[in-house]
Amino acid sequence: MTRSLHTQPLLAVAAMLMAAAIALRLLLPTVPAWAPVLVLLSAVVIGAVAMRRGASGCMDAPPALRRRYTRDMTVGMVSYMALVFASLLLLRTVEAPALRALIALLPVAPIALLMRAMLRFIRGVDELQQRIELEAICIAAALVSFGYMTGGFLQAAQVIDVPASAAMLWVFPLVCGLYGIAKSVVARRYR
Repeated sequence: MTRSLHTQPLLAVAAMLMAAAIALRLLLPTVPAWAPVLVLLSAVVIGAVAMRRGASGCMDAPPALRRRYTRDMTVGMVSYMALVFASLLLLRTVEAPALRALIALLPVAPIALLMRAMLRFIRGVDELQQRIELEAICIAAALVSFGYMTGGFLQAAQVIDVPASAAMLWVFPLVCGLYGIAKSVVARRYR
């Protein structure tokens, strides 16, 4: 398979996220301004990772594993986007706190599916690729933790004022984006 065939699913997800950001802004004007920006930045990061995917080592995985990973990631991302929209629309009409909590947590289930797909992929590759994955996730987690802590100090000093919900929602996409970037850098060391 060519590199373009391997990157097409991720590029499709990036395109769907871009469309989702635009739709979010147009269809739900009461949504906080940072929400579509977060979705759009996620699309840019996923698109960038897709373009660098050849260097990331995914192409070294067995074809069956790549197909399963791509399928699971696509299903997870499409489900996530659908449930984010559904929850945002439903939250506009529901007042009961328990029901609001349940609706707000709807998009969490597909994230669990995405994490499961990542773990299954890592377990299915050889030891060298597992080492690359481990180093990349360690770098990503360290950078996001460092940034989050730095932001916390600036917030405590009242230098910045970031809403807690915005900061919390940025953690997972930032880890994923930095993981993809770190993975392509780390993979170069072993090639």
